[in-house]
Amino acid sequence: MQSYEVIGGPLAEPAIWRGALFWALALYIPLSGPLARFEKSLDASPVPESGRQAVLIASSLLLAMAVGLVTQLMFSWTLGPGWASSLALIGIGWSLLLLLSDNGQENS
Repeated sequence: MQSYEVIGGPLAEPAIWRGALFWALALYIPLSGPLARFEKSLDASPVPESGRQAVLIASSLLLAMAVGLVTQLMFSWTLGPGWASSLALIGIGWSLLLLLSDNGQENS
């Protein structure tokens, strides 16, 4: 039977991509600092106003997915794909908890 796999190796597993998406969500808040600096640098760039938003969205998605994929591959290598994905879900919960607790501190 003929195989139609385009990607081979560890990137062929759906668990890796699922975990990469979870890690991208978990690490999005910590990545917002460099993205804010990038957004400020776009103001001084020659990119037209209409294209700045598209550039910012595309770069933030690509950065989050790249960091998520690298993190998932590292943790999959050491822990296994299932454990790495579970750890990403814990990271998402922890980020949300920190975000909610930080919002309560600002009002004091």
